[in-house]
Amino acid sequence: MLYLAIGIYLNYVNYSGPLLGIEVEKEDGKWGVTQPYYKDWTGWENISSSDVILRVDDVPMDHLNQLKYKTEIVAANEITIMKPNGEIKDIHIKHLDIPHQFYYILVFPACYYLLTLFITIYLHFNQKNIKLTNLLILFMLTVSLAYVSSGVSSRLNGIGIIVNRSSMVLCLVVLLHFLRDYYSFVKTKWVFTKNIKFFYIFPVIAFLLGCISTFYPATYVALSNVVLVLFFILLIIILIMLLLSYFKYKSPQLKILLSSILIPFLPFLFLYSLPKIFFDKYILSGETSSLFLLLIPFSFIFTQLAERLFDIEYHITRLRYYVIFSLIFTLWFIVGLYWIAGKYLTMTVISGVSFFTFTSLVVLFYIKEKVDYRKRKILFSTKGDYIHQLYTAVDRIGKTIKINELLEKFAQEVSLHLELEHVFVLTYDYDTKQFTSTVEGSLPINPMLMEDLKIGEIKKFDQVYLAFLHQDAHYKRALVLQHNNSIHLKDEELLWLELFLLYVNNFIENTKMVEELLEELKHMRQADDSQLPWLSKLLWLRFEEEKYQLAQELHDTNLQEQLHIAREVDVLVNAKDTTDVQQKLAKIHKQMVASLHDLRAYCENLKPPLLDTLGLNAALEKLIRKVIERASFVLIYTIDRLYLEDERMNLMIYRLFQELLNNSLKHSYATTVEIHLLEMDNGFEIIYKDDGVGCNIDDIIVAESMGIQGMQERVKAFNGQFYIDTQVNEGMSIRITVKEGSDTLDYDAHSG
Repeated sequence: MLYLAIGIYLNYVNYSGPLLGIEVEKEDGKWGVTQPYYKDWTGWENISSSDVILRVDDVPMDHLNQLKYKTEIVAANEITIMKPNGEIKDIHIKHLDIPHQFYYILVFPACYYLLTLFITIYLHFNQKNIKLTNLLILFMLTVSLAYVSSGVSSRLNGIGIIVNRSSMVLCLVVLLHFLRDYYSFVKTKWVFTKNIKFFYIFPVIAFLLGCISTFYPATYVALSNVVLVLFFILLIIILIMLLLSYFKYKSPQLKILLSSILIPFLPFLFLYSLPKIFFDKYILSGETSSLFLLLIPFSFIFTQLAERLFDIEYHITRLRYYVIFSLIFTLWFIVGLYWIAGKYLTMTVISGVSFFTFTSLVVLFYIKEKVDYRKRKILFSTKGDYIHQLYTAVDRIGKTIKINELLEKFAQEVSLHLELEHVFVLTYDYDTKQFTSTVEGSLPINPMLMEDLKIGEIKKFDQVYLAFLHQDAHYKRALVLQHNNSIHLKDEELLWLELFLLYVNNFIENTKMVEELLEELKHMRQADDSQLPWLSKLLWLRFEEEKYQLAQELHDTNLQEQLHIAREVDVLVNAKDTTDVQQKLAKIHKQMVASLHDLRAYCENLKPPLLDTLGLNAALEKLIRKVIERASFVLIYTIDRLYLEDERMNLMIYRLFQELLNNSLKHSYATTVEIHLLEMDNGFEIIYKDDGVGCNIDDIIVAESMGIQGMQERVKAFNGQFYIDTQVNEGMSIRITVKEGSDTLDYDAHSG
């Protein structure tokens, strides 16, 4: 509210009268003009050096408050002059009489103020790290007020002077405070004093100096220089601290942070300051070059901070998409409007219509998006909307907690949406080489066909489609769709089915775990009835949450791409111009293949396919190859072949490797990483070491960061032990030991 009140007042003062900056001099009791600031003002043709200025806004010159600060007419709506022949003349001044000032002192500050307001409101309601985001919001607001108040301060308005001087110093102190907490957030050592509260004395001093300047105008210039000195001291501290941190740690995060602050300074430095100092000329004016400095707060959002403090990337890309379409239509509309009625319209009217059309279209796109999302169940028919079909089908089957029920509902959904009567799940037993479920209608399905099926495959045989569904150590499941040679599934239907299969494959794994837990809980009930009710409910709710998040994440990412492809296909089907059909189809096909590869990679990450088919060693080798392709460090590894009775340990080992290597890629900044899987009697041992930046062990345990707690819980679930040793700038080492058949649970993950 304070920001709104001050901002509204400052913008009002900015619009209250044009800023002139006319230097005047009193000679023989009369005031004359010596030098104008805005030489492009059209009113100069009515004023000559021999004219005498009598009044400014009906205030006599000798009583003009502006002259108490300096011999200058700062702002005025009307100037009364007397010509040498005694003629009295009133000169009225409008904002548009000085176009340069109109944009740089009125329009740009107001737009920046509103943009900052909207973005900070968004950040406030979408923040993840409350303290850091609040500091960033405060930084943006103070920068905005410093910019808006600069014009008001130039008018020698008391409130404008106070706000400008205090906010320009406060924004740097808040930035320093933000950087200190951000360094802690990204686990980087802060190279400056941690007692930032001391620096808040600076904006208090600037505030007091602004008050003194208001009540004692004679001190205006001197105290302005004092505030500038405070500003530059803080600026130099921030830049030196960033440079020292970067050269000491060579962190990519610090490089991005440093770039986001330094790059906006470059236009001001090389296009205005240096040319002005050395050649007394400039490439861009000071007002234009200084606009780049205003990008600093937003550069934080659009670079490193967006992915850590709040999720804004999706919104930025969506806004860009809407803006491009709106801009193209607006240009087309204005060209047509000018061609039809251009002679009746002024440029002001055309500009207003353009702005109104453009903003209306952007808003309309957002409204349409919200309506489509809320009314999707009635706006689109389920006949051709495969994305909607998949979303609703996944939503319905995701509520099951038993495998048999899950498979039954899955077959029903496929039968319903593909309009097939005979759809069922077939289970093949590896041990007996036979089907364990009944083959409906005695369809001639050779058991060898099941063994030949690969992950994600859908094959058409004489009378059936056979689709791979799920595989574990004992069983392989496939979906059978009987078509009797009379039904041919379209490519869109096959893609829908393939995506649905990938969903259900992961659902089966989760459902198996729930069934096993429920069975264990059943035994626990017999031993102790008091443990079961709350624990059973907790596990069930957790499982439902995981399934919902999985469905929602895929719906918001890959399925949106599929929806875009489906729309392009729909446009192509209904297009009358068929000249470039082949080229457009090739483009759509390329998009579909890329989208499918992304989804397969996502599903492989959820459930590594090699783990069940070729075993743990092959899965780990593939994972390590992928890491080596991305890594900037040397990876040293050994993988012993393990012989474990509990097959679930293979997945646990894979997840531990996955988490450790992901941490090394994202957080370690190491030059060498070692990871070893060693065989032990009745178990295994994992040893991880790196020479990276390390961290404070208490911080990562308390903050639950870097997946440490998740790894500890995995190890704890198998009665293992977890040891971690790390210090800031001294790397990290982790040792995990797990033995099969242990009867005791070690609930304490060791750190030391």
